[in-house]
Amino acid sequence: MNWGSASEFLQMGGYGLYVWGSFGMCALVLLVELAAVAQRRRALRALPLDDAGEHLERPAHEA
Repeated sequence: MNWGSASEFLQMGGYGLYVWGSFGMCALVLLVELAAVAQRRRALRALPLDDAGEHLERPAHEA
């Protein structure tokens, strides 16, 4: 496809809102997932270790 201007590119032949909205939602979901992984990693690093260097288990309601 060829676009004559940046405005035509952003409009995507009338589907711009759908296309850019989809890209935006995908980016948002990826950012939320990255933040959740980072939070879980910090929580795991904060768990105490036993004598063998393994993480001690905590009940699910305390996690």
